[in-house]
Amino acid sequence: EEQDRLLRDRPDQPQNPKVLRIAIIGAPNAGKSTLSNQLLGRKVFPVSQKVHTTRCKARGVVTYEDTQLIILDTPGLTSPVKAKRHKLDESMLTDPWDSMKHADLVLVLVDVSDHWTRNSLSKEVLKCLSQFPQIPSVLVLNKVDLLKKKFLLLELVTELTEGIVNGKKLEARSAFKHNSSSSVKSPLQITQASPPESRAHEPRCLQEADQAQEGSNLDNSGDMRASESGLVTEEAQGPKRYGPRDLKNMKGWPCFQEIFMLAAVHGEEVDTLKRYLLMQAKPGPWEFHSGVLTSQSPQEICDNIIREKILEYLPLEVPYGVMQVTEMWEEGPSGELLIMQNLLVPRKSHMMMLIGRGGKVISRIAQEAGQDLMNVFLCDVRLKLKVEVKS
Repeated sequence: EEQDRLLRDRPDQPQNPKVLRIAIIGAPNAGKSTLSNQLLGRKVFPVSQKVHTTRCKARGVVTYEDTQLIILDTPGLTSPVKAKRHKLDESMLTDPWDSMKHADLVLVLVDVSDHWTRNSLSKEVLKCLSQFPQIPSVLVLNKVDLLKKKFLLLELVTELTEGIVNGKKLEARSAFKHNSSSSVKSPLQITQASPPESRAHEPRCLQEADQAQEGSNLDNSGDMRASESGLVTEEAQGPKRYGPRDLKNMKGWPCFQEIFMLAAVHGEEVDTLKRYLLMQAKPGPWEFHSGVLTSQSPQEICDNIIREKILEYLPLEVPYGVMQVTEMWEEGPSGELLIMQNLLVPRKSHMMMLIGRGGKVISRIAQEAGQDLMNVFLCDVRLKLKVEVKS
């Protein structure tokens, strides 16, 4: 009821409100929800190692002093073929695009620990960026802590940006040896090699994007900062538009304004990114009451957290066929939240897997989900789960 009231009421407004709507896009399992949770300071979006944990577009709200950041946590950008394979709703294909339409800034998240996908942006991500070239975009390299060979960050930056950041051409000059024990200390600097006047022949998306702060640094992860190398910039030349034919030959996006390197799961360097986002906010009325943390209802948060655990503990495709039905949601005599949920599965074999030997799997799911719900709702939660085969 409290959440409903906060979402229904007119937002409170400070004297000079500022707002920034941020779309976080990337391939499935890049860490978008983990980053969203870290920015919010509380776990309100489901996180799992399986792909397509986030099934719908949900909003997170960070309110700091006179500024409100609205984080649009979106499903991973996927193709129609993969959507069919995972039995995904049509909304999984359209939600990321809808989020882009409402965004003031887009964060493109890349998992640098995945050596199969890290060297190029997916065609879906490039297509999305090319459709909205007027929206400033920022590249976020995630899971940097899992990358043993830190010198690879330089190569990745060059490939994922097509050698251009903030309208300047990059020249990576590496000052350290290519070995796995390289410690990566000082930040990558982009020096402003060309004056602002010489921007007439840069790509259209660069001309339209707001200039980021001068001498911007490729932000910077604590003990994993990308190194003694200087990234010297020259004037960038580029096509005015990027059509389908251009995208075929592109691995990266030449219109990023900034680059951040972080480890979202540990919260490393997330504060640096958060400060940057707060600085990018523009004058405008708040959309949500300052007491709102997410646009989701408590029931939606509950469903998502239980589904996250099911994804975690069941093999391969099994979790994607589980239906959740909440049978009880009420306050107990001591103020605790009593929840009973029925999990409907298509086959008896799935039911046996979900229950586990001696009920171990379902007990573990209920225990871990209950603990997460206590952390979200800040009250005691008693969660009971039943498993049945769909009739």
